[in-house]
This record gives sequence, C-alpha cells and structure tokens, in this order.
Amino acid sequence: MSESDAIRRAADLLRGHRESIDRLDAILVFTLAERFKHTQAVGKLKAEHALPPSDPSREAVQIERLERLANEADLDPEFAKKFLNFIISEVIRHHERHLETGAAADAQPQTSA
Repeated sequence: MSESDAIRRAADLLRGHRESIDRLDAILVFTLAERFKHTQAVGKLKAEHALPPSDPSREAVQIERLERLANEADLDPEFAKKFLNFIISEVIRHHERHLETGAAADAQPQTSA
C-alpha cells in the first residue's frame, strides 16, 4: 500500500469515526433534554408540595448506580461520577428555582374576575 493510499484510508476511517461521534452527540443532547423535562416536572411537584429540592440519599444511590454502569460499560467511573454530579447540581438548581418561583407566585395577591 502506498503512502497516499494509507493517508486516504486513514482519512476515510477518521471521517467514519467523526460521523459516529456527531450522531452520538445528538443522542446525548436529546437524551439530556428528555431527562431534564422529567426533572423539571419533579421540581414543580416538589415545589407544589414544599419538598426539599435535594434528596441526598437518592443522589448517593444514583451515583453508586452510575459508577456500576460505568464499570460495566468500560467507562472511567470517576468521569461518570463527575458527570452525574454536574447533572444533579443543575437539577437541584432548577428545583430551587421552581421553589422560589412557586413561593413568589403564592405570595402574589389573587384577583378574581
């Protein structure tokens, strides 16, 4: 195989990997969007019932679960843990916002038509 053939083959392989990466990135974005739709609903439910935005025991179980899944998937469990911690912190921030918004809405005087 000539050097130009090897370079062309490498370029084709690289293109294929990048196409796969692009598809996987799209899957990740849509999956995260779907996940956040559910966590937004949880946040509203928690705010309506004055439940705390954070559930440390559930978070600990989820982190353990994700580390186990990461090991099964041959993904660095430390990376998986950091990733889930980031998501959890975002979810808690959203829950806190729902709680504040709900409290502010409750404080508003209600008018009847």
